[in-house]
Amino acid sequence: MNQHPTPPERPERPAKASNRTDPAPGPGAGERPASSAHPDRTHPPEDPTGATNPDPPHLSGGPDQPATAPHTGERLARAALTRIVEPGDEHAGRWVRTYGAAHFLHLLRQDPATGTDPFPGTGATRVQSWRRRAHDAHPERDLDTIHRLGGRFLVPGDTEWPRQLDDLGDTRPLGLWARGPADLRTWALRSVALVGARACTPYGAHTAADLATGLARHGWVVVSGAAYGIDGAAHRGALAAGGATIAVLACGVDTPYPRGHTRLIQRIAEQGLVLGELPPDSHPTPSRFILRNRLIAALTRGTVVIEAQHRSGSLVTARAATRLGRHTMGVPGPVTSALSAGVHELLRADATLVTDADEIVELVGAIGELAPARRGPVLPRDLLAPATAHILEALPARGPTPTSVIARRAGTTPDETLAKLYELHSLGHVERKGDGWTLTNTAPQRSNARRGGP
Repeated sequence: MNQHPTPPERPERPAKASNRTDPAPGPGAGERPASSAHPDRTHPPEDPTGATNPDPPHLSGGPDQPATAPHTGERLARAALTRIVEPGDEHAGRWVRTYGAAHFLHLLRQDPATGTDPFPGTGATRVQSWRRRAHDAHPERDLDTIHRLGGRFLVPGDTEWPRQLDDLGDTRPLGLWARGPADLRTWALRSVALVGARACTPYGAHTAADLATGLARHGWVVVSGAAYGIDGAAHRGALAAGGATIAVLACGVDTPYPRGHTRLIQRIAEQGLVLGELPPDSHPTPSRFILRNRLIAALTRGTVVIEAQHRSGSLVTARAATRLGRHTMGVPGPVTSALSAGVHELLRADATLVTDADEIVELVGAIGELAPARRGPVLPRDLLAPATAHILEALPARGPTPTSVIARRAGTTPDETLAKLYELHSLGHVERKGDGWTLTNTAPQRSNARRGGP
């Protein structure tokens, strides 16, 4: 059996340091590490104090954070690994958890020893690809680039790191490249993802903007992918309301994509946050878009799909949200629209139907944040006493009718009928013509209660 190479000796942790270990690996696809033959081992950091080698300001977790943890070596290694490893690679995530980022990078850069396999269970082709990229990675250059853009590189252990990303297990991001003035961890605590089709309908674009505006007015952060269609409408709706929004890109945060949203992404970076797992100057690919969706799902309290076909990438986000225990919601559309077919399939399964921001907040918000009761308008006829309404129903639609005839039709006495007819007359429902009674020609004023109102 191949043995792991012995990691270099590390200094002892101070007594006050925590012995916390990372979460267990999550499920993945394709080849799997042989975890039964090689049990997981945690690897202590190289510089547990961090006091003698503090991070430079552009390596810290945020603009106002102390640069205390993780130390520079670990941060540099993670920055390098974002260029070496594709997002969501659970094999790389497992070896980072086993060896630590710095030693994992060291193993990739050293010549493989004969007869020793440091990565059992991981395919040789995958490891060779990592090794080739490892020799070309220059994390200092990438960190300088993000610093010049006014951004930062976040890693697990930073105070700005969102703890809910740990739910991704070994597919957790190695780090996040961020631009924007806001604190990611704080914003992510009250965030909702709005996703949908790129080639959306006017109905979908209007609904996305309306939901984003409503969520912003409720104090929630709107998260989306900055793509055309639903994503762009959601970001614009939040910005128009003076709200908070986060764009999660499938490329470097210095590379606006799509190009048509360059100004929108720049505006988000000024007012909100732009995030990505890939280092600067990285281009998007179809697989990176799909892998980006798991990050949107994990970061937020719930995901709303507005328009999506059966094969839409938005459904990948929704299914990831379901696997992670997040709320999954859908906005229904016309049954004749193929762009709503995927949403309707979600609603037939486990998703919750929502139509406005109040219903979303009721689902993802705190106890007591309930949407207003939904009911139709109250008509004047609805307020009549049962006996009075019975007389009104007995009145023929055409021509004056004597009181005695109305009494026989209603099954009451003429005196009782006459009393109710005068009551209806005072309320504007009937009028007297000669010896008979007829319905008024002018319909009673309708209620002006709006949808969703009291």
